[in-house]
Amino acid sequence: MTAGIHEASDHEQVAAKLEAIALPGLPLIQPGDDLAALIRAAIERAELPLDDGDVLVVASKLVSRSEDCFVDLDAVQPSDRARELAAITGHDPAHVELVLRESIAVSRAARGVLIVRHRLGFVVANAGVDFSNAQPERAAPCHEIDRGRGAGRWAITLPRDPDGSAARLHDALGVPVVISDSFGRPFRLGSVGVAIGAAGVPALHDQRGRADLHGRPLEHTATALADQIAAVADLVAGQADEGRGAIVIKGLRFARETRYRAAALIRAAHEDLYA
Repeated sequence: MTAGIHEASDHEQVAAKLEAIALPGLPLIQPGDDLAALIRAAIERAELPLDDGDVLVVASKLVSRSEDCFVDLDAVQPSDRARELAAITGHDPAHVELVLRESIAVSRAARGVLIVRHRLGFVVANAGVDFSNAQPERAAPCHEIDRGRGAGRWAITLPRDPDGSAARLHDALGVPVVISDSFGRPFRLGSVGVAIGAAGVPALHDQRGRADLHGRPLEHTATALADQIAAVADLVAGQADEGRGAIVIKGLRFARETRYRAAALIRAAHEDLYA
């Protein structure tokens, strides 16, 4: 089961038709599960051939669950800084402490809002710490926090290295991979799917030098291709109890580039005008 990259020509940069297909039958992923094997089995059950240009989009929650990124908040001791921010935001101090451990800077704190620069570089609410589908059935600790496995107030963090996780899935399945999450956006309401990991597909597609309809060369156009792919998959995956954590996008066209990692999408902190 392999899929390559359709080499796009100068006149064939945008597909005229795309399909987004959710893989059925994936179980609730548990720590230690072989995620690649489970996805491969789902592809085979669906009798879905993978073709050149196909990309597999995997929800970050599936990766986090398989990599045991669960944290029992009852085992988290809040710092003074966490208690200070909890008083401002109204959040649980242990929750805030976990957010701080996943972050390198606080961007904004207000009632009900805690925006941080994640340790991976992107700016996101609550460092991506989530409470939905965050109860493990079995697990082995992967965080520095010593946790029990009984009843508790469970949270789950983003994968430790989503680009690395995408690369492992790419190697195992032979298809380009994007790991997605849902982020809010400054100045706009609602969340949208974004790429936090990528392998085998250019995260950033530089189109500078191409001509527009009138022959004028593009000077600044760079497309966040991995984010666009994640957003398409997000339409099919859903946000509630749909259980569609892996989506195959068919019909894409993109040229080979070197900037495959989603980290290429992160604007350098010194270039961030809103930091």
